[in-house]
Amino acid sequence: MSASASSGAPSLIVNGLPGAMGVEIAQACLRRGLRLAPFALTGPGQPESISVDDGNGGEAVEVRLFPPEGRDELAACMLDTYGGEGAGSFVCIDFTHPSAVNGNAEWYSQHGLPFVMGTTGGDRDLLHKCVDDAGLYCVIAPNMAKQIVALQAALERMATDFPGAFSGYALSVAESHQSTKADTSGTAKAISAHLATLTAESDFTEERIERVRDPDEQLAGGGTSHRGVSPVPDDAIDGHAYHTYSMLSADGKVEFQVRHNVQGRSTYAEGTVDAAVFLSKRMASGTDSRRRFNMIDVLKAGEM
Repeated sequence: MSASASSGAPSLIVNGLPGAMGVEIAQACLRRGLRLAPFALTGPGQPESISVDDGNGGEAVEVRLFPPEGRDELAACMLDTYGGEGAGSFVCIDFTHPSAVNGNAEWYSQHGLPFVMGTTGGDRDLLHKCVDDAGLYCVIAPNMAKQIVALQAALERMATDFPGAFSGYALSVAESHQSTKADTSGTAKAISAHLATLTAESDFTEERIERVRDPDEQLAGGGTSHRGVSPVPDDAIDGHAYHTYSMLSADGKVEFQVRHNVQGRSTYAEGTVDAAVFLSKRMASGTDSRRRFNMIDVLKAGEM
């Protein structure tokens, strides 16, 4: 199926190209028969364009890249190209840099550009307030992988139903990502909050999450104890997300662990495209009083 073959589906503007996650999402878009927009926002110092295919040798799409100072021109280009096709005709994808989160949200809000944001970091409260004040359609989530989203939802429910069930247990968290990841894992922060409710550790903060970014530590199994992350295969050093959450009893004789280890980026890319399709349908229906969604909403809707 060609990139333009899926009638009624949104065109995806993948902001964050030519980054690795942006390329993976663009390829997933093309594999799914969705339209990849021929323009996107990029960071400073990037090339003027990039050619992207579906990863399987299919027909490539040339994408013009606009630097930060050209983003108002890009917004006009988006609206001129897709604005007349009706609600849900296009969705922006944001996998950029933590430092750009709030500025990009303000830009999306200013121009009425619906978006899916997988970028973590930034001031999240300000991010939510910005889009809510603008009444902007968006999906914002720290993780786009459906199985991890389901695990997170289950732990949230467990923490709600059984707060303090692990009272007296000490919580430790270690997460390992490629060295280019600038911030602490948003998924680790979200799941840690639920586990802290279970262990009744009201003083658990994200500063206690151990970040492993050194390849030598990752290959050996990073972490300050045997409860650290699993060893990462050599071919996944440049693209992985390994998380270990441990709850250890006061006497050290009982331990519970939750792990989710992902190599590569394809599972996140597929979930991101699912979220864009979900958002497009919500916009087209016009029946929702809500405008801001997360990946649990996508999962509940059966769009994954």
